[in-house]
Amino acid sequence: MEAAATDRSIPTQTDNAPYPHIFEPLDLGHTTLKNRIVMGSMHTGLEDRFYNYGKLAAYFAERAKGGVAMMITGGISPNREGWLLPAGGTMNTKADVINHQRVTRAVHKHDSKIVMQILHSGRYGYHPFVVSASPVKSPISPFKPRQMSVKNIKQTVEDYARSATLAKQAGYDGVEIMGSEGYLLNQFLSAHVNQRTDEYGGDIHARMKFPLDVVRAVRKAVGEDFIIVFRLSMIDLVPNGNVMDEVITVAKALEEAGVSIINSGIGWHEARVPTIVTSVPRAAFVDFTAKIKAEVNIPVMAANRINMPETAEQVLAHGQADLIQMARPFLADPDWVNKAKTGDTNRINTCIACNQACLDHTFENKRSTCLVNPQACYETELVYKKAKKPKKVAVVGGGVAGMSAATVAASRGHKVTLFEAKDILGGQFNYAKVIPGKEEFFETIRYYTNELEHQGVTVKLNTPVTKELLNDGKFDHVIIATGVVPRSLEGKLPGADMPNVISYADLLNGTATVGEKVAVIGAGGIGFDVSEYLTARHGQPLHELGEATLKDPTYRPEPQPLDEWREEWGVTLDTDYQTDGGLERPEKLTTVRQVYLMQRTKGRLGAGLNKTSGWVHRAHIKSHGVMQMAGVQYEKVTAEGIWVTNPQGQSQLLRVDSIVVCAGQESVNDLMPNVGDAPDAEYHLIGGAKLAAELDAKRAIRDGAEVAAQI
Repeated sequence: MEAAATDRSIPTQTDNAPYPHIFEPLDLGHTTLKNRIVMGSMHTGLEDRFYNYGKLAAYFAERAKGGVAMMITGGISPNREGWLLPAGGTMNTKADVINHQRVTRAVHKHDSKIVMQILHSGRYGYHPFVVSASPVKSPISPFKPRQMSVKNIKQTVEDYARSATLAKQAGYDGVEIMGSEGYLLNQFLSAHVNQRTDEYGGDIHARMKFPLDVVRAVRKAVGEDFIIVFRLSMIDLVPNGNVMDEVITVAKALEEAGVSIINSGIGWHEARVPTIVTSVPRAAFVDFTAKIKAEVNIPVMAANRINMPETAEQVLAHGQADLIQMARPFLADPDWVNKAKTGDTNRINTCIACNQACLDHTFENKRSTCLVNPQACYETELVYKKAKKPKKVAVVGGGVAGMSAATVAASRGHKVTLFEAKDILGGQFNYAKVIPGKEEFFETIRYYTNELEHQGVTVKLNTPVTKELLNDGKFDHVIIATGVVPRSLEGKLPGADMPNVISYADLLNGTATVGEKVAVIGAGGIGFDVSEYLTARHGQPLHELGEATLKDPTYRPEPQPLDEWREEWGVTLDTDYQTDGGLERPEKLTTVRQVYLMQRTKGRLGAGLNKTSGWVHRAHIKSHGVMQMAGVQYEKVTAEGIWVTNPQGQSQLLRVDSIVVCAGQESVNDLMPNVGDAPDAEYHLIGGAKLAAELDAKRAIRDGAEVAAQI
């Protein structure tokens, strides 16, 4: 056992350059993890139906091949009451074992370990059988829970033990008991929900009785040679949440009860503090994990907004955690670990924490995937097979749709030329990347730029394409990915041609500036982005940076300082916090400039924003003093500002220095053949050039990949 004790210290330097601490093995006593990287639990939607387990096995196998030491499945319920959704994934019969064996066998072929997460949703379930510590309705489920009786609690303890036993029979290396994020065990642990007066309610020692009974029962059922991970909420971020002393008390009790690893949970799903969206600074909560690591003698795992090797290595090297859990980064790139080991960091397809194809899909009851990697969870359907006969392919347009198509086509063996009219790749992503809080978008452009080179794509910048050029090129296939242009209001709004009216594109590429008072026309995603850009406290004005800086592939803007971000959102700076749930009063912000965000339709602004991140954007513009105006009609622009008609039918002048137009886009697809033309090449239309709806990088990248996979 001396080796295990040594491994509890900061990993020793090895020759696993350039990230020695990541690739230090971790001895758990009865088994060893080959490195310090764990793929965290994500609900993909494949877990819930037995006929999808072949796809689920392929999904996990791909990540096992990519070098990860251990993976944790999406939440599997121990009983019907614990379902997230009606008829959700369970592990409570022998039939379940057979299905899960397909997953474990696929993973073990590639020298990786896999543990099954046992998740009881409690009051978060979307079905009428929901139960909880107390009958307190959740704000994210329409069903009020029934308070669990003592008999119900004891039966549920047995259900956990049975589920873990079956998981072991199915070949899993362990289980993770979900005790954070506001699910059932967290509901018992915290006074936010637990209002009981019996043996399971009261102080922390009573509130933790049920979770500890679960752990003890599971350990007794599975024996000592089985990994038990407990995901513990390090900071609840809800009113009446636990304080750090209580978290430490629970952590020590979990160690004594037989837990192998403590994993970090951050915040409840209902918390009004963002914990994983792209604007959250990297590794924003690891200091709370470090506090727990200092109090226990079993490995502790850090989580949340760790997406690149440099960050993971730093956390480990500083002794803040023993393991790094990343979930969404393995959707983005299943080969993350292998690329880190060989030093190919620039080829990692970085998770940008957008949530648009993973969590948003989960909450819409769709199969999860990834905006930057459409193969995620579609490994058996979107397959990049080597071409039997290489073709000559032209891709017109260097936005994300075009880059996606070009890299996939080239990876299959086709000879690809990518044409871009401008002197920079990235298309509309170049506007998104400069929004404060969206610095991760630089990484996607970096990834594709390097991948184009790696796959041997010929890239021709500053090359406007004509039909004659394409005809002369003798291409077999032409993929039109020319994207969109901002919709102009000239001819539609009197005065729209005045110099105080600019497009969002000119603002976000640094060629135009605005004054201290600004009206933003259009409250879709771009309107919100522009409003955040104009009111954020961090970030340098683009016109001061200059074009050369913004086009430098090595440039990265400084993200918001962590302390400033915490003060803005009301998260304690004290790792030994004694405020309920780690919440503080948010700092009152000084308005940077006066911004009016307007839309013609009535109702809440940002209604079409993504489910899991839209509330963050709405909260930002509210806290930063943006005036929101719905149901207005635009009359005319003058030198004094913009005249509008308010919902009451009254005409008023907004005295602003600048008007930024975010009124949608129009497709650019004039290179597509007309009816009656008979071009030699086969033409394909993708991305914004195909459909200029609200900008949709998820659709654009998938369009490019699907077309390139078929030619």
